[in-house]
Amino acid sequence: MFDKLKGALDSAVTKATTKELSDKNLEDAVWELQLVLIQNDVAVEVAEQICELTKEKILGDRAGRLENLSRLFKKAIYESVLEILTPEHPLDPLEFASEKKQKGEVTTILFVGVNGTGKTTTLAKMANLFKKNGFSVVIAAGDTFRAGSIEQLERHAERLGIRVIKQDYGSDAAAIAFDAIAHAKAKHIDIVLIDSAGRMQSNKNLLVEMKKIARVADPDIKLFVGDALAGNDALSQAKEFHKAIEIDGAVLTKVDADPSGGAALSIAHVTGRPVVFVGVGQEYEDIKQFDPEWFARRLIGDN
Repeated sequence: MFDKLKGALDSAVTKATTKELSDKNLEDAVWELQLVLIQNDVAVEVAEQICELTKEKILGDRAGRLENLSRLFKKAIYESVLEILTPEHPLDPLEFASEKKQKGEVTTILFVGVNGTGKTTTLAKMANLFKKNGFSVVIAAGDTFRAGSIEQLERHAERLGIRVIKQDYGSDAAAIAFDAIAHAKAKHIDIVLIDSAGRMQSNKNLLVEMKKIARVADPDIKLFVGDALAGNDALSQAKEFHKAIEIDGAVLTKVDADPSGGAALSIAHVTGRPVVFVGVGQEYEDIKQFDPEWFARRLIGDN
């Protein structure tokens, strides 16, 4: 996990710290760091921000004392990555749902993303997570576009013991979401998880449908589900979905197989919304809340 970027960062730090830390050498080292980040799927604007923060922290630290340069660089990179990833407004869906449950209110979560990112499986993982934490759950089968999508969702729901609200293929996805929310309110169910058709960010018709679901269902939380292995494509997708419906957070799948970690850094910084969960395997339990400190430690090799 993140081995490619971690190795590249180690090489950049080693190269930077074999010389005396003059202003010129620091500029060269920061440029090397920027190239390493960009080559590992970190967006250019994010790489620039990390490098600027790193440079400031190194200059601030070295003014006070002499210390091991390698340690100084790694500490600066760690703190810069952490600053990029720590959201101004954190989002904890479990905590949010708990507060609404105490008030007798339903929490609605809409899942959006392109085809093939693991959106439906992520929804099932979160359904399992909510159940294990004492919440009742119903699922809205809002993907009426892709053949087999409803059956896939029903198989997950059957294994988890959760009801699915559905209609025929081609039906109005917004109406299905509305029905699921009405059902939850009538039956005092805590959580409504709304699936939606996987769509390319360039498919205008499906984007219009997604906007309608968001408008009609008025979900509490809108989560973009992206494939960590897609790198800058995942960033492009997140930006378009955020522009369309203002996502509240992101879930990154396949993080366990991600050699670079660039998608997490880029999405968090560019959208201004936090990475909330990461998928780390195929089982229902293989989802974990995203911890910026864990991510930053992995990148600099301090596990």
